[in-house]
Amino acid sequence: MADRKIGVVIDGATGRLGTTQHLRALLDIRREGGLSLKNGDRLMPEPLLLGRNRDKLAALADKSGGLRWSIDRDACLADPAIDIYFDATATGGRPDRARAAFAAGKHVYLEKPIAENLEDALALARAAQDAGRKGGVVQDKLFLPGLKKLRKLYDSNFFGRVLSIRLDFGWWVFDGDLFPAQRPSRLLGSISAVSCRQATAQPRRIDESGKPYDVDVEDHAFAMFELEGGVLAQISSSWASRVKRDDLLQIQVDGTLGSAVAGLHRCFVQPLIATPRPFFSPEQPQQMNFDEQWQEVPDVLPFENGYRAGWQLFLRHVAEDAPFSAPLLEGAKSVQLAEACYKSDRERRWVELEPLSL
Repeated sequence: MADRKIGVVIDGATGRLGTTQHLRALLDIRREGGLSLKNGDRLMPEPLLLGRNRDKLAALADKSGGLRWSIDRDACLADPAIDIYFDATATGGRPDRARAAFAAGKHVYLEKPIAENLEDALALARAAQDAGRKGGVVQDKLFLPGLKKLRKLYDSNFFGRVLSIRLDFGWWVFDGDLFPAQRPSRLLGSISAVSCRQATAQPRRIDESGKPYDVDVEDHAFAMFELEGGVLAQISSSWASRVKRDDLLQIQVDGTLGSAVAGLHRCFVQPLIATPRPFFSPEQPQQMNFDEQWQEVPDVLPFENGYRAGWQLFLRHVAEDAPFSAPLLEGAKSVQLAEACYKSDRERRWVELEPLSL
């Protein structure tokens, strides 16, 4: 047994995600004595904070136990003590930064999206392969308790043959007029085709400083995904919709043997044998309480922060070549899907998604 250090530079360390999620995850691993490896060694991450504001970096480094910090990206990439370059800064320029890290012999872990277009995303995946380095993309949502329970149900064949999927996500994002503005921050199969419509419901908003601005991006989208095997998934994502459901994200999967409804943390099931026969009457209110007819899936395993879970997998991927389910090719698939959605909206038609490969 031995203690091994692994240097990680966090680009964009003082940003919201960099500080509250990624740095926190690495510091938690450090506080617990490092990450255990298969051979009994302990892997200790050594974060280096990278950004543009000296004062913010110095304050964060001091607050985090005296970490190293820098405003010089090139110097960080030339540092032999750095093994992993992590990018949590703005999406624009991310491919160039990642390519520079690969060229410097670093492994690369990226926030979403990994690029603004599919060509750059695939080029990054190829750059990792050509450099012989590990590359990965953050997939924090897949580690949420509700979604993990949903995946367990799928893996255990609870649903039988899956018939349909419905996903609703979003909430009302105030435009800054009445209340201060706020902004928000592949589970059951591969997507083979998409039909999408998007719109800008609130064309004018007010920023954090009180200045109005014209919105030039969509704030709600509605799509139909066709998964492998012909299963259809209805997708609704909106920042202009008020919530009347159990959570901000809700996924319903219906199958021949049962159904499940999952939020971020909780999941409920209704097997075929316990499915009621509702009675429809236009003359009187519904007598059934449908919510009471579902059984909650219990918490069997302790909750683990999704960002930390992702870091642990990627650190082991780098240190001992452990499997990693979100290489850069998976990040490229997400970019491909976004491009297909925009194309579908422009051309008002279904768009096929071709399989990606390197």
